[in-house]
Amino acid sequence: MMKNTLCFKILAFLVFFGNNACDAPPETTQETENAVTNTSIRFGTNGAILPELSENVKSLITQWPVLEDFKDETATMGGKNLEQLRAKTERLRTQTDSLGKKIPDTLNTKLVTARLLVVKTRTELLYQQVHRDRIDSAAVTNNIEELNIAVSNFINQLNEKLQKDDIDFQRKDDEKKEIEKQKRFLDSVFRAELQDKTQK
Repeated sequence: MMKNTLCFKILAFLVFFGNNACDAPPETTQETENAVTNTSIRFGTNGAILPELSENVKSLITQWPVLEDFKDETATMGGKNLEQLRAKTERLRTQTDSLGKKIPDTLNTKLVTARLLVVKTRTELLYQQVHRDRIDSAAVTNNIEELNIAVSNFINQLNEKLQKDDIDFQRKDDEKKEIEKQKRFLDSVFRAELQDKTQK
């Protein structure tokens, strides 16, 4: 009797685990089907419109070549499938690290650094979102849009910084010219007074 009970328990054990083992392949098949479906899903809108770099910023790109690559990479984020987004976010992480390490002295201000930090944070959030096991397409799309906004603000800050520098330079140049003009006027008045004194 004991022998039959033991045999029954072993048989029940084998049947239970045998059924579970047979059920495992459909889950794997389902995961594979989901992965195939995920490559066909596109995230975000195609062709984000980012601000143009000003001519002054473009002239600095020789010192900061990763900026143009970064801008191009970001502008083409939308309309990509999950696999492409994963590859792009890898590159963006590398590029934002490089941007932070090589800021040209002319642009190395607290405001530019702060805007770049926001871009790095948005890049990291998007990276984390597309590397999750379960993908939330609305969250991915939202993160792409937030990254585009952060990059737009960053580019605008670069343009504004150099525009402000130009205005400051022009103002200083105008002030210098005005001082020189006043000096010439005072010199001419002084000479005229001297000439009047010598004629008397």
